[in-house]
Amino acid sequence: MQDIILASQSPRRKMLLEWAEVPFEVIVKHTDENFPVGLQIPEIPVHIARNKAVAVRLYVKDAFHAQFANKTIVAADTIVVLDDAVIGKPNDRPDAIKILRSLSGRKHTVITGVVILHAGGEIAFSDSTEVEFHPLTDEQIEFYVDKYEPYDKAGAYAIQEWIGVVGIKAVNGDFYNVMGLPVSRVMQALHTINK
Repeated sequence: MQDIILASQSPRRKMLLEWAEVPFEVIVKHTDENFPVGLQIPEIPVHIARNKAVAVRLYVKDAFHAQFANKTIVAADTIVVLDDAVIGKPNDRPDAIKILRSLSGRKHTVITGVVILHAGGEIAFSDSTEVEFHPLTDEQIEFYVDKYEPYDKAGAYAIQEWIGVVGIKAVNGDFYNVMGLPVSRVMQALHTINK
């Protein structure tokens, strides 16, 4: 498989690619995570992921030139959707608590957008997973927020942490998509590039 650049600082995405035994290195450039008004919801994380991938490609091209010419760049972004409203990362503790209260006892959708830039062009897609929480008490929510500080996570939670173990009733779709990367689908895409 070609050398890969992961354009994400997420430790969870890094871990998933390591589990898949994909050789890669991490290069991240800060990008704006805003999106155009009117963009269809499944396209939002793809738009943000594309911005991340392009920023890294431009940086690599300027900084390293031929050394990285054949590298494939993988970027991803994850959003949480409840009642057709996009929930991003919480601003602070009260916001994280408010978000988790809104998810308590309900179903929501986690959508991860993936963009893969390679020598032959671009592969872009989004993957959706439905997640249902048990009803959560304020005590559970506050314990989780205070101990795990989920301020860098869309929807204010990580499924692989305590709240996922005790609070999630059902998952319909790719579990790893909820962690931040539909890794099996990414692997299929990477294999098509390398054929």
